[in-house]
Amino acid sequence: MKFFENKFTYDYSFPAVSLAYFLRYPNPYSRHVLTTDVIDRCYPREWGGSDNSGQSYILETTIVDPTEGWMETESRNMEWTGILSVVEKQHYQRILTEDSTQALDGLSIDQKSEQTTVRTTVTFRSRLGQGKFLSRKKAGFDNADAEEEEPKRGFFSSLSTAGIQRTIELIGVKRTRDAVLKSKQGMNVVLERLRNGGIVGVLEGMREDREAAFGTEGPWKRVWLQGNGHAIEDDDK
Repeated sequence: MKFFENKFTYDYSFPAVSLAYFLRYPNPYSRHVLTTDVIDRCYPREWGGSDNSGQSYILETTIVDPTEGWMETESRNMEWTGILSVVEKQHYQRILTEDSTQALDGLSIDQKSEQTTVRTTVTFRSRLGQGKFLSRKKAGFDNADAEEEEPKRGFFSSLSTAGIQRTIELIGVKRTRDAVLKSKQGMNVVLERLRNGGIVGVLEGMREDREAAFGTEGPWKRVWLQGNGHAIEDDDK
């Protein structure tokens, strides 16, 4: 299991940061995320897997305390968990600066009065090869003969599997470093839009980013058409 941790401070108030969090997709740094949907307001009992439309699913749980000024999030992948399971947790916390003289009401984004810190922790765990081991146990291969045979042919293969697992986990850590940086940049874009144009400015920016990713020239056009059963003409024909 591998572990990644990062801490960052936004020069914006907690109401602004928590609102931007829910309005963060799409943005110029995360145009691959077109939409987010609420499955349920409580614990989701069941969900569907991915299909061949190019979509993937992530389950996210968020708890917000607007009075105390904190928010906790947890997201995890719902697919390919046998290869790599990724669990990301974030804790957002309001910090009142020395310039704060009174409680903030409504959506205040005054940089001089309040900041918001976020602590991100991500754990990676690869279970590659464990499914085969468990299936052998269920099939009755965990008897004495199997135990004697295992060291003969399974020792080096088990080392190989462990090495592959560690490699997959390390790749996840490296990609997460880049993803966390892009996440900060995307949030700052949304916060700046909120500062300059309010909610209207954020929604307009979302529309532009969605068109850039989903429009005629966008990379998701072909994926969307395929997923909705539309025929795609090849320009080379």
